[in-house]
This record gives sequence, C-alpha cells and structure tokens, in this order.
Amino acid sequence: MKKLILMLALVLPFAAQANEGVHLDKAPINPANEASLQRGAKVFVNYCLNCHSAAAMRYNRLKDIGLTDEQIKGNLMFAGEKVGETMTVAMNKKDAKNWFGATPPDLSVVSRSRGADWLYTYLRGFYRDSARPTGWNNVAFDKVGMPHVLYELQGEQHLKLEETTDAHGNKVESHKLVLEKAGKMSTAEYDAMVADLVNYLAFMGEPARATRYKLGLLVLLFLGLMVVPAYYLKKEFWKDVH
Repeated sequence: MKKLILMLALVLPFAAQANEGVHLDKAPINPANEASLQRGAKVFVNYCLNCHSAAAMRYNRLKDIGLTDEQIKGNLMFAGEKVGETMTVAMNKKDAKNWFGATPPDLSVVSRSRGADWLYTYLRGFYRDSARPTGWNNVAFDKVGMPHVLYELQGEQHLKLEETTDAHGNKVESHKLVLEKAGKMSTAEYDAMVADLVNYLAFMGEPARATRYKLGLLVLLFLGLMVVPAYYLKKEFWKDVH
C-alpha cells in the first residue's frame, strides 16, 4: 500500500500538469447507441482514414455495431478489399513525415490514451493561426501539426482574448473561440457529428467491451447462485467434524 501511495504521489502531479490550463468538454457519447456508432464509423473512414491508420482494428468488427458485410464493403471499405483486413492507409510513412513534419499516429487506441473528453474538445477546438505552417492551431493541443480537415463542415474559428475582472478587482485574461466564418454545418450539427466520431473511436479502442461486460455480469450471477449450494455443501462436509 505504501508503494502504491508513493507511485500515485509521483504520477499525479505530472497528470495534473498535462491538463493544466485546458478545459475539457464532456463528450456526450453512448456506447450502446448503434446508430451513433455507425455514423461515427462513416465519418472516420471518410475523413480520418485518409492519413491515420487503425491497424489494430478489422473491418469485420463493424458487424458488432449492427452492420452487415455488404454494408461494410459498399459504404466503408475504401482502403481494403476483404472485410477481414485491418484499417490501414496507403500513404507512405516517409511521405507523411515530409508533408506534415511527423507521421500521423495510428488511432486504434487513441480514445484510451487521450480520453473521450479530450478528443471531443480537440476536434472542436481548431482555430486559425497564421503563425503555424498549416494555418491552424488547437486549444487542446498547442502547436498541433495536423491541419483542420473538418473545417469545411465546422467553419473557421478564431481565438479571441477576453479580459474580465474577478471578485477582488484583479484583471483576468481568458481565451474564447469565436466562429467567424460559418461552415456547411451549424454548431449544433457539427458538435453532434464529432460526438458520433468520438463515440466510434471509443468503441474502436475496445470493440469487445460490451461483450466483456455481458460475460462479466453472467459470471457474477453464476457465482452468486453458486453461493447457496456451496454453503450447504460446506455444512454437509464439515458436520461430523464440528
């Protein structure tokens, strides 16, 4: 226990430092909503899978969210030929590094490493920044190398400096994102689409999660039922000893 407390004492300050100054919006996701997961999968293969791979995910796992092989082949398979293939991309890693400065990371478990709230904030947090090579920056990932691939849908945001006064009369500076050029979607529509995408990314990070939960409940139920016969068996076995 002492070792565990010591480890937490060492790790927690770094975890707090990593999120310092970044407000994360709560991701409105629902792993049980198959329609949302299907919409998120469509957004993923159309916008993310062009540069980012998901090498630990196979197309046939999309059947877990209610899709058939025919639906997967006809609507979601643009970088593979067989449903059993993994979600890889054709982009050469060397070319990707030359174009973007770094190889786009694999997104198979990005939801587990970053968290759904961070992804939801990140995908809605791009803003114009002329100082960056791509012309974009992000409130959740300062000096991000990735351009805003969804800007046509969201529009163009700018970071505005706001100055307020606290209860003690001190001036406090804060930043706020302001939509200055509308996209093809309204803010509510874009946020809903991002929620679907994050919902799918969370599913992709652990496709067997729902099955694991069901099996876990069944095992607990079985063990609970076995308590009764086990108790009477124990009494019968030890009755001559006591």
